[in-house]
Amino acid sequence: MRRPRGRPAQGTGVTRDAILTTALALLDETESNGGKGLSMRALASRLGVTPMSLYHHVEDYAGLLRALSDAVYADVLKDIEAGLACHEEVREILIRYHAAVRRHPQLTLAIFATPEAFAGVTREITDRLTRLLQAMTTEPLLWRDILIDHAHGSGLPVAHNVAPAATPPDDGDYRRALDALLSALGPRRQ
Repeated sequence: MRRPRGRPAQGTGVTRDAILTTALALLDETESNGGKGLSMRALASRLGVTPMSLYHHVEDYAGLLRALSDAVYADVLKDIEAGLACHEEVREILIRYHAAVRRHPQLTLAIFATPEAFAGVTREITDRLTRLLQAMTTEPLLWRDILIDHAHGSGLPVAHNVAPAATPPDDGDYRRALDALLSALGPRRQ
C-alpha cells in the first residue's frame, strides 16, 4: 500500500521542535559535510518524513530560517538590565548577538542569502539598536550598520575556524574593538 503524500515515512509524527533542532544541526554541519547545508529535502530525509510533512509546521524555507533565528537569537534581547544607559544597552545587545553568530554562523549566512528570512527576533534586534542609537548619534542607521557588520565580520570568521566540539576563543578582542567603536560615538550618556 502506498503511503499518502505528506505523511511521515516511518508512520510517526514530526514536531516543530524536532524540525528546528534537526534543521539547526544540519546548518551547523554545513562546513563538515562539503557545504551541502540545509534544504527542505535534506531536512525531511534526516527526519525520516516526506518534505510535504514539514509544511504543516513551517510555511517554506524562509519560514524555517525565521523560526530558527527566533530560537537562536531569542536570548539577545531577553532580560536586558533595566535602566542601562543607551551606550551600555547597545554594548550588551551586540555582545549577545555576536555570541549567537559565533555559535551558529551558518544560520547567519543562510539569512544573508534569504532576505525574506529577516524578520521576527532579528528584526526586533535591529529595530532596538536603531532606537537606542537615535539617542546617541545623528547618524543612527549608519552606526547600526557599522556595529552589526562588525559583529558579523568578527563572529563569522572566528566561528569558521573553530571545530564544533572546541571551545570558541575568548571574545575579548571583539569587546575591545566594540568599545573603541562605541567610544567614537562620543561620551556615554543616557
